Amino acid sequence: MSKHQDIIKYISSLQVGTKISVRGIASDLGVSEGTAYRAIKDAENLNIVSTIPRVGTVRIEKVAKKSIESLSYAEVVNIVEGTLLAGKAGIHKRLSKFIIGAMQEKEAKKYMSPGCITIVGNREDIQALSLENQCAVLITGGLCCSDRIKRLADIKRLPIISSTYDTFTVATMINKAISESLIKKDIILVEDIMKSSPEYLKGTDYVLDLRKKIEKTGHERYPVLDEEGNVIGIVTIKDIPQNNKDKVTISKIMSKEPITVTNKTTVAYAAHVMGWEGIEICPVVDGKKLIGIVGREEVIKALQYITRQPQVGENVEDLILKNFQYEVHENIMKFSGKIIPEMLDQLGTASWSSMNMLLSTAGILGLRYRNNINISVDSIITYFMKPVQMDSIIEICAEIIDIGRSFCKVEVNMYKKKDLIAKTMLSAKILR
Repeated sequence: MSKHQDIIKYISSLQVGTKISVRGIASDLGVSEGTAYRAIKDAENLNIVSTIPRVGTVRIEKVAKKSIESLSYAEVVNIVEGTLLAGKAGIHKRLSKFIIGAMQEKEAKKYMSPGCITIVGNREDIQALSLENQCAVLITGGLCCSDRIKRLADIKRLPIISSTYDTFTVATMINKAISESLIKKDIILVEDIMKSSPEYLKGTDYVLDLRKKIEKTGHERYPVLDEEGNVIGIVTIKDIPQNNKDKVTISKIMSKEPITVTNKTTVAYAAHVMGWEGIEICPVVDGKKLIGIVGREEVIKALQYITRQPQVGENVEDLILKNFQYEVHENIMKFSGKIIPEMLDQLGTASWSSMNMLLSTAGILGLRYRNNINISVDSIITYFMKPVQMDSIIEICAEIIDIGRSFCKVEVNMYKKKDLIAKTMLSAKILR
């Protein structure tokens, strides 16, 4: 085991809440400060430590998968540019909602629940009530709290955070952060769908071993590994020799240099690669080591899951598209809507990027409406004829001009009062 791995293992063994420093790690383990620094940064990427402003680097409880609709108190400190006053041991805990303590104790208690953070000023009664009800405290206006409240926070292992911003600004900042997290739910990674304990063969195995593996599992494709666990190829049932040569090694019949993805690759990218290359499975690697496998079936299911999810947080596309309505006439999908301020460039006209997004989205929706298919866009060619002013009413027509088994093409035209202002030709790969 390398020094780097030793440091990460040592950090993992520390108690949650322990403060960590580069100099301390270097001294305790007898390594250079540079080695200690790199290991701590990797530990932060592994979510076992967190760096908090004006506090330092702290050992936290690793969260296997970040909760979409919640934030950790450490993240709140960063969001509101705050200072941790007490309750450092609970900084790794997560909150699911926040309340504003602008009411009397009796009424405020009704809204308090574990996993909540109370935004309040220097009202010591509400601060104490929050801690007693397992709620963290966020003090606004740069105010502080008494030593009694700090001791109570340490006992309850709940953080007290102070921010110089006012209550409205702090609430807005937290709400925005939660909204941005909600948008991320559409970004599904390979690690979310991959099989983490895949069947595999080694290059030194024989065709007979492949036959037995197929009979046992029913699968037709397997990654091939070398003695060190590195992926060196893919073997399928089609690679089995026809002359019953069961003693031929797998390394002689496998497909070499297979296409691989990492666990942090997006499912959308994996779908594009698998569709473009026509492959059924894709090994998931860390460096070259096999850590999982993802198949076309899992990718398609993930894409279908994405399309069924309601969008809770609004991104730029949502702000633009919610102003458009659509209808279908003779297999032509027509969209109509207004140019809004979010679409403008520095000259006050609709930007080419927002216009291109509208045109491509209309083409994709037109395909999905007609055939209910999953597609991966290959190319887009767009021509802009005239600029468009704010509040202009535009119409977009998407017409499928060619569709086959694997590819399809869509022509999209944008009009303003029957004047053509933009045209797009979109080519896409159909994912079966």
